Amino acid sequence: MQETGSISIHTENIFPIIKKFLYSDHEIFLRELVSNAVDATQKLKSLAQLGEYQGDLGELKVRVTVDKEARKITISDHGLGMTAEEIKKYINQIAFSGATEFVEQYKEKDANTKDQIIGQFGLGFYSAFMVAKEVEIWSKSHKDDTLTAHWTCDGSTEFTLEETEGEHAKAERGTDVVLHVAEDSDEFLEEARLRTILTKYCKFLPIPIEFEGEVINQTTPIWTKQPSELTDEDYKKFYQELYPMSMDEPLFWIHLNVDYPFNLTGILYFPKVKDELQFSRNKIQLYSRQVFITDEVKDVVPEFLMLLHGVIDSPDIPLNVSRSFLQADAAVKKINTYITKKVADKLSSLFKQDRAGYEEKWGDIGLFVKYGMLSDDKFYDKAKDFVLLKNVDGKLFTLNEYSEHIQANQKDKNDNTVVLYTNDAEHQHSFVAAAQERGYDVLNFDQVLDPHFVGLLEQKLEKTSFKRVDADTVSKLIEKDDATESVLSEDDTKKLEETFTTAIANPAMHVKVAALSPQDAPVVITQNEFMRRMKDMQRTGGGGGMQMFGAFPESYDVTVNANHPLVSKVLADGGDQLAKQAFDLALLSQGLLKGEALTAFVKRSTELL
Repeated sequence: MQETGSISIHTENIFPIIKKFLYSDHEIFLRELVSNAVDATQKLKSLAQLGEYQGDLGELKVRVTVDKEARKITISDHGLGMTAEEIKKYINQIAFSGATEFVEQYKEKDANTKDQIIGQFGLGFYSAFMVAKEVEIWSKSHKDDTLTAHWTCDGSTEFTLEETEGEHAKAERGTDVVLHVAEDSDEFLEEARLRTILTKYCKFLPIPIEFEGEVINQTTPIWTKQPSELTDEDYKKFYQELYPMSMDEPLFWIHLNVDYPFNLTGILYFPKVKDELQFSRNKIQLYSRQVFITDEVKDVVPEFLMLLHGVIDSPDIPLNVSRSFLQADAAVKKINTYITKKVADKLSSLFKQDRAGYEEKWGDIGLFVKYGMLSDDKFYDKAKDFVLLKNVDGKLFTLNEYSEHIQANQKDKNDNTVVLYTNDAEHQHSFVAAAQERGYDVLNFDQVLDPHFVGLLEQKLEKTSFKRVDADTVSKLIEKDDATESVLSEDDTKKLEETFTTAIANPAMHVKVAALSPQDAPVVITQNEFMRRMKDMQRTGGGGGMQMFGAFPESYDVTVNANHPLVSKVLADGGDQLAKQAFDLALLSQGLLKGEALTAFVKRSTELL
């Protein structure tokens, strides 16, 4: 007996809304229908395990076939199956139980609200109408003495439902969903297109998925197994499956496996990264019960770990009905916190168990650690014990080790510890060498995040300041009580300032005369620590929105050494030319003299000789 009816929608036809707004990408229909078939199969397996189904399970596969000439795509399973009454309940009623409310809300609210409402209703099956002008269901229940149920709908609110026998009946339990593909969806009749979709979304489903005679998925990916079952080679092989274009092996990995207070499994890999902040986002794939959902995981994974690769699988992450967007809630925040803790624990363990191996990897993992410390106070609290500082000689220290290393020699007159660093050891060689001659140690902070990291450490470490080696003359970097006396009178000092100011003739260069050691350079050109740091941070796009203030103007201090013999000669001769030559010599030693200025310097030097 054939039954016809109308899906209960009192306001308007919901199908155009589904087709136009529910899913941003029409290819999702295949994920939804295959996932439904897998669910039906798994439920049957569960009933068999509980002893509630005594029949022969047979071969539990989901099959996807396409008939281009007939314009049909068929998704078949050998699972629970449905009776006619169950189709009426699950397809016609439950899926549309809130349709009226949805449509009304949709009219009045924005798309984000739509996502929140629609997620309550089982509309996944109806994604079929995004690509099909008509959909058929042929289903035979696993229950004894039931007939094949046949449901048809053309995308309107009208449907037909009948129980069939004889040649049209299904011989075995299970469900076939047949899509009669619409004229505007020809792409989905191509085998290559369907294979791409299945590989993307269904590659790791727990039931074999057969497409055109070939099983396309792994039913037990390694994240579903216990770490004790796996070898390093298993993890490396899986990494290559996920990222076949990657030339490097991962540095190490973290196997996630927790079932309380939320369910979460997965594997996160630390890749090798270049010495720059490369946000190769969309490298972590999010799954729900082994169904691929999205590679946009910014709400689940902390920002500083977006550089990681791998897989996260959790049925507890709330999604909208299209499963394309995460819904922020407490569970997501807990998962985010858990992942942060697991990463910190892994790094701490590596550091404690194999310090030498950890140091070898530091060039690659330092970026993660520093970014994490900048981003998350809780991560900072853990990472402060395993973050490493590298000096210009290549030696690595923890924060505590470095503090002890410089305690004896790098305290200023106020008992503050002064940490000296360079962001370019080659160009700042003369300053580094001058600091080392004083017995000072110099750190290398030459990564893109280091200007921000230096600021963070200065906030966190008590009575500690950081100065770049070219921020001042070496005797002023760490001020001591033993100040050097000047050999010049007050009038001579003023005259010398005027001579150098006239000779340099550059308003960005601020001349000052200081009493330095006779062994120090006659002229030193520096830029104060605040100005240098602001410019460095501006270059990396940070500093709390400094870009809005525009570029910082160039401003340098030219320190003339009152106690140097060459400076005494400038004063005695009153020569602007010699003063200019001393200034250019300072520029040359710092790699700042180039082009025409260098040519002019060489010419003046020849004339002076």
